Amino acid sequence: MPVPASSFPRPVPASPVPAEGEALGLEAFRSIDRMREALSAQFTGGLSPQALALAFFDWSIHLAAAPGKRAELAYKAGRKAHRLLAQLGAAGLDGKAPACIEPLPGDDRFSGEGWRQFPYAIWSQAFLLNQQWWHNVTREVPGVAPHHEDVVSFTARQLLDMASPSNNPLTNPEIVAKALETGGANFVSGFQNWLQDVGRQATGQPPVGAEDFVVGRDVAATPGKVVYRNHLIELIQYAPATETVRAEPILIVPAWIMKYYILDLSPQNSLIRHLVGQGHTVFCISWRNPTEKERDLGFDDYRHLGVMAALEAVGAIVPDRKIHAVGYCIGGTLLSIAAAAMAKAKDGRLASLTLLAAQTDFSEPGELALFIDHSQVHYLDSMMWNRGYLAADQMAGAFQLLRSNDLVWSRLVHDYLMGERTPMIDLMAWNADSTRMPYRMHSEYLHKLYLDNELAAGRLMVDGRPAALQNIHTPLFVVGTERDHVAPWRSVYKIHYLTDADVTFVLTSGGHNAGIVSEPGHPRRRFRIATRTHDDPSLGPDEWVESATALEGSWWTSWVEWLAAHSADERVSPPAMGNAEKGLVPLDDAPGTYVLQR
Repeated sequence: MPVPASSFPRPVPASPVPAEGEALGLEAFRSIDRMREALSAQFTGGLSPQALALAFFDWSIHLAAAPGKRAELAYKAGRKAHRLLAQLGAAGLDGKAPACIEPLPGDDRFSGEGWRQFPYAIWSQAFLLNQQWWHNVTREVPGVAPHHEDVVSFTARQLLDMASPSNNPLTNPEIVAKALETGGANFVSGFQNWLQDVGRQATGQPPVGAEDFVVGRDVAATPGKVVYRNHLIELIQYAPATETVRAEPILIVPAWIMKYYILDLSPQNSLIRHLVGQGHTVFCISWRNPTEKERDLGFDDYRHLGVMAALEAVGAIVPDRKIHAVGYCIGGTLLSIAAAAMAKAKDGRLASLTLLAAQTDFSEPGELALFIDHSQVHYLDSMMWNRGYLAADQMAGAFQLLRSNDLVWSRLVHDYLMGERTPMIDLMAWNADSTRMPYRMHSEYLHKLYLDNELAAGRLMVDGRPAALQNIHTPLFVVGTERDHVAPWRSVYKIHYLTDADVTFVLTSGGHNAGIVSEPGHPRRRFRIATRTHDDPSLGPDEWVESATALEGSWWTSWVEWLAAHSADERVSPPAMGNAEKGLVPLDDAPGTYVLQR
């Protein structure tokens, strides 16, 4: 029996492809919006007002529609008021009465002895109770989207921190004591510090003290040569420090949102110098600091001109040997993508893969997710479209907000109210040596990895084929840090679920930078380590913590042992610097020229 034609869905007429002139006209309309957003970003610090408005609207209408939640908040407000009044009465009888509430772990604003005295103890207790109540206000409101809840809670915390009694010279006992001791001279010194910092920032100069850490002399000082250069990278080969070396070389792929020498700081805490001293031939990429001219460099350009070009050069200098590849932060993410593409293409040049504080699954990216949603990413796109790159000050602002107590308010108190200068160290000087990121690359990174999580889902295409991490069978050494706000260790840990390779995972003390720069002999360092073979069942992160071996000291030692276990037993003579026959002649002394670009 014939099927009536009406049973078939009607074909939808194809949208006509706009002519070239019409396409240019449509792009002009979009440019109007981009220009408006780029202009408004100058007044919002790069934060999308629409994203904030959506979050607060979602939270407020759900709170207004939740009488039970509002009753709970009223009840808790009454209890906290009662606790504060009881504390006030106890303090009247005993000036050293126990506190009714303690700060959260890591909050050292009220740790000084002066905060135990009346009336400062009451002010700090009132603030902490108020902070706790506002946490209740912004959390567990029925129906609010988790992302919007996080944004509202974070914003409330920032506003509360501004009003902290620790930031007020009249309510901070340490500032009062300093003023009495110096006759108010601390405020004069603090004002001079502020003027100096503002002047340096306005003229593009580094912070006070950074001039004592000269690149190539005090930091990034491990001897070596630039043996390869293209438009995006310089490849540094480091001079051997031992008579014989391991047969397999090491290639380090650092992040390009920072200068590479976080891994080659001062001689005593340089990871690169440590590896060379342990008998390894080490190569490291130094990325160009892009300008507006590099706006169209894409994420795959960083893979092709960065990782793959460096592998070719290392293979030419140390032929017929597999390579230990090491990636840090976003450099580790890029390296994992390159390794997955190589595995798909049956490219067996890698002996092992080490990922340091590098995410491969972005479903739970930590506090940075506060600044990552479709509205905010579109806003960033417009800012970068206008300038051709993401400026360093825009990135720094986001990181400072995530740790405002440590990076903003504590500095305000110490440098400007106490009138003392925070001593400059190599890590702080490196952090001030900022970089930029090209428009296209960073937009692709945010859209494909943060928003769409294409790598973990196996949808990220490289050379027309999916870069599936499941194809990687090279042994992995993966490091997460306990206090990482950029790549939270639980997110880094998810590599266990994405590959069948043997994974040795380390959880070390410290944060995103200090946890990686963890040289032997550094006091109070500790870490946990465990290996999951491809036959072992996967554990959840909390189960892993319970079962992993806890050790004192630096994880560097265990990593060097792991590298040795995955290398040939033989020791060989160090390779020559470069390979003249392959056109890889030494070009400059380390650290090269790209690291000096401003």
